[in-house]
Amino acid sequence: MKKSVIIAALAVLTLGFIMACGNSHQSTEKHQKKGKYTCIMHPDVSADKPGVCPKCGMDLVERDTTEDK
Repeated sequence: MKKSVIIAALAVLTLGFIMACGNSHQSTEKHQKKGKYTCIMHPDVSADKPGVCPKCGMDLVERDTTEDK
């Protein structure tokens, strides 16, 4: 009886973790599409015009707009 309760609890926790990671990834993708330029080391940094990354100082590069499906 205890084994089945522990297994069920682990399954629920695992599914919750997987769902939480999936939602985080989607919000990151939406944030990346805001600007036309991005930092290759920090994809969360984006801008509408060329410049430098405020986190590392690298030049921002034009974001790849092709979508892989």
